[in-house]
Amino acid sequence: MKKYCFSFVLTFLSACVLMSQERSIAVDTTVVTQHSTTINGTKITYSATTGTQPVWDDQGKPIATLFYTYYKRSNAGDMAGRPLLISFNGGPGSASVWMHIAYTGPKVLNIDDEGFPRQPYGVHENNSSILDVADIVFVNPVNTGYSRTIPEKGDQVKKETFFGINADIKYLADWLNTFVGRHDRWLSPKFLIGESYGGTRVSGLALELQDKQWMYLNGVILVSPADYKFFLSDPAISSALNLPYYTATAWYHKVLPDALQQKDLLEILPEAEAYALDVLMPAIAKGGSLNTSEKMKVAERMSYYSGLSPKSIMDHNLTVPTGFFWKELLRDRSNQTIGRLDSRYLGLDKIAAGTRPEYNAELKSWLHSFTPAINYYIREHLKFETDVKYNMFGEVHPWDTRENRTRENLRMAMAQNPYLNVMFQSGYYDGATTYFNAKYTMWQLDPSGKMKDRMSFKAYRSGHMMYLRAEDLKSANDDLRTFIKNSLPKGKSAKYE
Repeated sequence: MKKYCFSFVLTFLSACVLMSQERSIAVDTTVVTQHSTTINGTKITYSATTGTQPVWDDQGKPIATLFYTYYKRSNAGDMAGRPLLISFNGGPGSASVWMHIAYTGPKVLNIDDEGFPRQPYGVHENNSSILDVADIVFVNPVNTGYSRTIPEKGDQVKKETFFGINADIKYLADWLNTFVGRHDRWLSPKFLIGESYGGTRVSGLALELQDKQWMYLNGVILVSPADYKFFLSDPAISSALNLPYYTATAWYHKVLPDALQQKDLLEILPEAEAYALDVLMPAIAKGGSLNTSEKMKVAERMSYYSGLSPKSIMDHNLTVPTGFFWKELLRDRSNQTIGRLDSRYLGLDKIAAGTRPEYNAELKSWLHSFTPAINYYIREHLKFETDVKYNMFGEVHPWDTRENRTRENLRMAMAQNPYLNVMFQSGYYDGATTYFNAKYTMWQLDPSGKMKDRMSFKAYRSGHMMYLRAEDLKSANDDLRTFIKNSLPKGKSAKYE
């Protein structure tokens, strides 16, 4: 009898193995759920459609599937007047989780008022969400979230189809065309929002959608945008423009001289910005021709605005790397490092020596709370179930950065479309894509100044993801809400007078 039972168990287990399927995501599927929330005191009912939609090649064969979540307000009236916000995060290789459950979506994760992890994990109502004024779709590019490629048996996926500045823009524009058609949103005013690398993405998408999909936008929002043109520029530009960020961070940690520390942040930043543009940038441009006394004079003033020692600045020939700043600022005080994406976060390294922190304190903190929240939320609230891993960050490298014309493409899209407005949002304590870098990008976007009235800049007392701070979650959403409302034509024709 025992022998028979053992044989039966083996047979049963073998059958289970044979019947099991490989772990993969459905290529084309949707799950729709109904919800309600309260935004700015008003009850809002809405549907949440989450699922996957294919990416097709030129022969109509599915080569990837993208996971998305689409929120649509119920009983919102004529879709021709209802804005649609299309949301991307960055990386490249980052899922849409960050803005989805911490910024604009109807739910936000459980964190404290300054953005730090708090248990129990989970989500709660976002009373500041812009779902009252716009429907939202959160899109996950290939290898992020549950989005995956679909290789044929025996074939390798051609990475160049997806993993590069221009490839990414091309396939996403085509995917959006399908999405807009499927959900009957061709008549709706449309907006793109992109955070970090997503700023590069949506800048390129603005023209790609317009030129190749004949889809015209009303607005583009760049949240803590990553501008490759800036990162690859000469040190006279890229290094000098870091100084106001150093000032903001040193002020936050109370290490500036009393003459600055006793003032409010917004009182001292214009002074640091002017010095960076008018003195530091030309000094760095002079390079080795700058004599020692002139260089020391600049180093001492940089020390005044940054909290670093004149010697450490001189040792770097005035071009202080951000990594060194994160390691050095508090080295002789608390011996803690500061975060890259948000300098309010502190880290602990094994040794005090070194030129940069061992890890990104802010990112480890964020993953602490975001990862359980998004996995729980998608399964328990949105009812989308799969055994595929949700990629907070997916493998997308090597990423092709050649022929990057996204800044110029956004300018061209604006010039060709009088309806198109642009807004920048940045955090003062972001050390990766600093607020002053974003200002510089905005200034260079339209050097002629002919479209400057269609661009705006908003900054907040937080970091890369400014919305993690409760006060800024509200103000940043209010700024989005105002931007969307002000970018609607209200009967005005799209023409230059």
